Amino acid sequence: MPTFSAPDGTVLAYHLHGEGAPLVCLPGGPMRDPGYLGDLGGLAAHRQLIVLHLRGTGDSAVPEDAESYRCDRLVGDVEALREHLGLERIDLLGHSAGANLAVRYAERHPGRIGRLALITPSTRAVGIPVTGETRRTAALLRKDEPWFAAAYAGFEAIEAGADTDASWLAIAPFHYGRWDAAVQAFDASGEEQQNDDAADRFLADGAFDPDATRAALAVLPAPVLLVAGELDWSTTPAHAREFAALFPNARLAVQPGAGHFPWLDDAGWLTTAVATFLGR
Repeated sequence: MPTFSAPDGTVLAYHLHGEGAPLVCLPGGPMRDPGYLGDLGGLAAHRQLIVLHLRGTGDSAVPEDAESYRCDRLVGDVEALREHLGLERIDLLGHSAGANLAVRYAERHPGRIGRLALITPSTRAVGIPVTGETRRTAALLRKDEPWFAAAYAGFEAIEAGADTDASWLAIAPFHYGRWDAAVQAFDASGEEQQNDDAADRFLADGAFDPDATRAALAVLPAPVLLVAGELDWSTTPAHAREFAALFPNARLAVQPGAGHFPWLDDAGWLTTAVATFLGR
């Protein structure tokens, strides 16, 4: 596993998948072991994926300063990786919460971005709210699923303040385009992959400055692709459309039948969309 040093000396790891032109990939969670990304449904057949293990996750070291988990402070780690790779510019992909880090990096280092792909992106960094009502609307799209009644009851319990472990477990199917045995196993692995303390600090006060980020993205020269899952209740197609409108050179692709982890739903659709956008 190759490593490099962050600006504060923390030793960070990254994983390589495939060959070809490099694509730096930032995992979500936030602060989840990036193993869940796999090779993004076969995207490694088109590009070499350089998957960063964020500090305190996967094979990267735990930092001395726990406050360095904050999203804006992780920007320095991404820049250190670019320098370590010897690349003038990087093509950058962020999934879910990793998109927050990707756009904060683009805000601070716009000239270092070649192309930017945001896959079912969290909208925290740009201040687009995901409310209980928008989740309810998206949840009701699944009303004919056999698991819907239990999942929707869990959602309503959480909205009413009864956020028990059982309620959170019940809503898991809403994150996915399908809920079969393979997806259930994938979902179950998430708990052990998550650094909960780091996740809390990733979102701490000061992590985001939506006005500044929006202003920077409005003049970002790089081409941008946003992929939304048709059934994703975390970042609905409407949220993603609003996000895409913040860039001068962005397009939105909505993957039919997909949830928050679209490579699980139709890997071929996702890899074709992303590889076509990235080129080479």
